[in-house]
Amino acid sequence: MAKRDTTQKIVTGSPGSGLDTLLKATKDAAKAGGLPPVHLWNPPFCGDIDMEIRRDGTWFHEGTPIGRAPLVRLFSTILKREGDRYFLVTPVEKVGIRVEDAPFVAQDFTVTEDGRGPAQIVTFTTNVGDSVAAGPENPIRVMRDERGEPSPYVHVRAGLEALIDRKSFYRLVDIGEAHRVDGEDWFGLWSGGAFFRFIPVRELTG
Repeated sequence: MAKRDTTQKIVTGSPGSGLDTLLKATKDAAKAGGLPPVHLWNPPFCGDIDMEIRRDGTWFHEGTPIGRAPLVRLFSTILKREGDRYFLVTPVEKVGIRVEDAPFVAQDFTVTEDGRGPAQIVTFTTNVGDSVAAGPENPIRVMRDERGEPSPYVHVRAGLEALIDRKSFYRLVDIGEAHRVDGEDWFGLWSGGAFFRFIPVRELTG
């Protein structure tokens, strides 16, 4: 009996699905300045490539970490989310990749000095060089697992989020405050005129 092949099948719909071709297309798009307009691109799907973004923000290609920060930055600019799936998109092709949690990690933040409360603005920086001010268009959300451990995220762009690292979340807690929302007292954070809920106050005092 022939041995069953259980290895992962990586579909390559065109010769352009290789890493080198993706890199060239990404560099070409970046020459225009700013972020490529991936929301305007609707190329054919060319299959999945063996690329994964781990929870700590490390990018892997064929099981090997991509150690060149400029290369990771380039790929991050053509990342697109559709539903629960993630793709690298160029004007001529779209390839699927795996994302373990969120595609980015928020590693640090700054806070405006003009007081606490609604006037406060918290601006995050990510592992791939993005800068994003939390507010109504870029909300913070906190998910809690069955043990109550929090996983905080901030929206970066077009459905792409950054996992806020632990040290930064501890700092956010230090500047957080209580606020009443929908008849319940919550502990959370103000930024850009919006209040983001972390945990009910009763759970802190109970």
